[in-house]
Amino acid sequence: MIRIQIPATSANLGSGFDALGIALNLYNQVWMEESDCVDISCKDDVDVPKDETNLIFWAAKQLYEECGHKLPGLKIVQLNNIPMARGLGSSSACIVAGLAGANRLLGSPMNQMELVSLATKIEGHPDNVAPAIEGGLVASAIEAGKVYSVSVPVCDKIRFVLFIPPFELKTEKARSVLPDTYSRQDAIYNLSRSALMTASLFSGNLENLRVAVEDRIHQPYRSSLIPNYDQVFRLSYELGCLGTCVSGAGPSILAMVESTVADHFTKLAKERLKEKQIGDWQVKLLNAEPNGAQIFVE
Repeated sequence: MIRIQIPATSANLGSGFDALGIALNLYNQVWMEESDCVDISCKDDVDVPKDETNLIFWAAKQLYEECGHKLPGLKIVQLNNIPMARGLGSSSACIVAGLAGANRLLGSPMNQMELVSLATKIEGHPDNVAPAIEGGLVASAIEAGKVYSVSVPVCDKIRFVLFIPPFELKTEKARSVLPDTYSRQDAIYNLSRSALMTASLFSGNLENLRVAVEDRIHQPYRSSLIPNYDQVFRLSYELGCLGTCVSGAGPSILAMVESTVADHFTKLAKERLKEKQIGDWQVKLLNAEPNGAQIFVE
């Protein structure tokens, strides 16, 4: 049996809508082996489909078919640490687990770039699946159905504090509120800041992040879907964060924090949330994960 470890991911990073994503050191674990039937279970109390509609199985089947093989069945055991529908790449983690596991079971016929392209074909956009496969900070673009992506390490001066609310927000709903067109000014505004974000996270130029995280493409339209959005943003800046953004489609909120004060920031953030009577939000301090999905033989 093999074990696939898949990191959580945070897409967009404010200005990099559908183009930027980062892997974080919070992981789902999936155990997998070939079987004559579909046998799916969980090591936790998360309710997941136990038949062929299970996203991990479904993704694995896509890779088998893409490589000209029939998949009779799989034994899959899941341990789900990435909160579902919270903007942390939970569905991408399932897709990547299925593809990476199936690829290993078949003897690795697909390379990393091919896996990213197939995962993007399934997910619809690369900003979560690419960092889940490659690790680090990933910039991606699609051309003629193929994904072109580059992963770079994140400077260790920066850590990430996640504010995770107790409610879900489906990506479909978060996308439905976005306009069909944008002005040239708004496009330029985001393009310049997404380039600045990539260079700043890689280089560690901390003073740039407050500007680089700003966005006119998705966050202004999604803010009304996230109760306490303004309070959490304001609180993070009052405590001295470097930049704050919606994680993916939301509803989680990601604050970038200088490493030297990250533990203190996290402690104060928990206290302030309780004071403001929104203490049912979780606060997690994480690092960028340099590795994407990893496979271990057990």
